[in-house]
Amino acid sequence: MKRLVRLRNRRTRDAEGRFLIEGYRELSRAVTAGVDIEEVGYCPELFLGSNEPALLAAAEMAGATLVQYGEAPFRKISYRDRPEGLAALARQFPTGPEDLSLPDEPLILLVESIEKPGNLGTMLRTADAAGVDAVVVSDPTTDPFNPNVVRASIGCLFTVPLVVTSSTEAIEWLRGHNVRLIATTPFANGTHWEADYSGACAIAIGSEQYGLSDALLDASHERVRIPMRGQADSLNAAMAAGIVLYEALRRRTAES
Repeated sequence: MKRLVRLRNRRTRDAEGRFLIEGYRELSRAVTAGVDIEEVGYCPELFLGSNEPALLAAAEMAGATLVQYGEAPFRKISYRDRPEGLAALARQFPTGPEDLSLPDEPLILLVESIEKPGNLGTMLRTADAAGVDAVVVSDPTTDPFNPNVVRASIGCLFTVPLVVTSSTEAIEWLRGHNVRLIATTPFANGTHWEADYSGACAIAIGSEQYGLSDALLDASHERVRIPMRGQADSLNAAMAAGIVLYEALRRRTAES
């Protein structure tokens, strides 16, 4: 129990190469994706439905050890206000660019220096929904294995191929694979609906506070902005990613 609680801390996660997965949908997607799950703690009193026993059986068949907890101890493990009675200890999986396999004309989401776990998790969830072929997290300031990233992504951390790297290495990798880079910035002349999303392309979203780095802006083939008609001078980063990704999906679908 104490080990699971310690995994809320990034230093512990990095040192052990483990992370915490909590919740039914999150654990279900992890099991389906083949994530190496070592142990699953469960509390039947907190289950929200009737499918949990089947999920536990699938996790055990995949090699996980099952440990039953009473309600009070499980609530100490949980970082949620409303625990679902499932919390797993899993091994972190490789996130290097060398582990990534892509189709001939991929659509990639590149996010740089995203600070809030909720935003990164929402971006992963949106990327999954939009059919993105990979998410590249460059110069991360939040850990993709943060429990709140897992939660906000509702387990889509496990369904979209993920790369974690520096912005410099990301640029070199994109160039090496002939992927066009479309950078979002409020200072662009063209709008996001005027961009060329055909072929192999990557859409870059920066942090809400600082936007994209000069290195990514300079490396981009095209810069676009989302029109802003009100007094707000910026959008939530995850919202911006969703707007541009679905425009790319619309255009690529119409052109296919």
